[in-house]
Amino acid sequence: MPELVRQGEERIAWAGAHMPVLRSLEEDLRPERPFSGKRIAVCIHLEAKTARFALALQALGAEVALASSNPLSAKDDVVAALRGRLEVHARYGAREEEYLDFLRRTLGIRPHLVLDDGGDLTLLLHGEAAALGEDVIGVCEETTTGLLRLRKLQGEGRLRFPAVAVNDARMKHLFDNRHGTGQSVWDAVMRTTNLLVAGKRVLVVGFGPCGRGIADRARGLGAHVTVAEVDPVRASEALLAGFAVAPAGEAIAQADFVVTATGCVGAVGYEDLLRAKDGVVLANAGHFDVEIDVRALRERAQARRVRDHVEEFTLPNGKRAYLLAQGRLVNLVAGDGHPVEIMDLSFSLQLLSLLWLSREGGGLAPGVYPVPPVADEEVAQRFLRSRGVRIGLLTPEQRAYLGR
Repeated sequence: MPELVRQGEERIAWAGAHMPVLRSLEEDLRPERPFSGKRIAVCIHLEAKTARFALALQALGAEVALASSNPLSAKDDVVAALRGRLEVHARYGAREEEYLDFLRRTLGIRPHLVLDDGGDLTLLLHGEAAALGEDVIGVCEETTTGLLRLRKLQGEGRLRFPAVAVNDARMKHLFDNRHGTGQSVWDAVMRTTNLLVAGKRVLVVGFGPCGRGIADRARGLGAHVTVAEVDPVRASEALLAGFAVAPAGEAIAQADFVVTATGCVGAVGYEDLLRAKDGVVLANAGHFDVEIDVRALRERAQARRVRDHVEEFTLPNGKRAYLLAQGRLVNLVAGDGHPVEIMDLSFSLQLLSLLWLSREGGGLAPGVYPVPPVADEEVAQRFLRSRGVRIGLLTPEQRAYLGR
């Protein structure tokens, strides 16, 4: 255990050394301790960057309870390093009921603020754990999947409190989704398979900000990239960006790698897999393991483990498909997740959004709210300063012309 703690502390220290925006916010806000008296429940992929963020919240006065938003993305060394410093409920490979119990324990602090990644805490607060949400001022949501859940609750008239759509902020989806997902997905795929990407055919299913990043990085690695997209506007964007565009069920026949990034169930179905090229590598970059029909693979194909995080499935037609990370979020299950500098921006946005909710949430009606533009700009300005970059300013005349 001491060795595990040491490894976790090293990871957290490395992350913290490369998160200048979060560090500057913590330093500036520390004198006032703006979260004093506030209890914050956090459910995100529990690795070093998340740990550094949780410790920043604690340093600003919050009582923090922490869980992982995916049982396969929790890093046991980081969890070990956090025990005794703040409340943490997670372990790698937790079974479904154990994972849900961890979430319940995290909500046991009866939070004032919730930071969610995928909406699992939020759904519990609208169901079996509703009594634990009586003090909730508001929620910050990190992901597309979580926002789908929040907006469904809002549409049904059941959303209990205000929620900030952190995922939609400019400094989130332009950088976290595109550059973070783009780099980390291919890092995980390459380290897991040790296969060449250059010259291969890649099918990216979904062309939102995440899919765009995945497709861009695949092309940068020398792959021939096809995009499958059901939204005609996004499909048009992919076409004009120079990608081939085709239905997933057609393009999969030639694909060497398939990466899903839709946030929707059944993006690659069993019938698609039967048409796939022999030896196709399947990876999912969406939050839940529902985008590739993993259940059908397990029920109808013969499986065997061939490498860490790689399962070979032999289909009834004799073709083989290689599934990475059990169809879960490949960049976190089989890799280290987004680059540190990218999560520096995302967690800084989260901190400012939580601060805004703490101050303003009591006067807001239940609903999904955008990140305040001033928070987006604050993170951008601090990021530029951390890189030694200066930009121009609008003159009073220009501001008047633009109505600012």
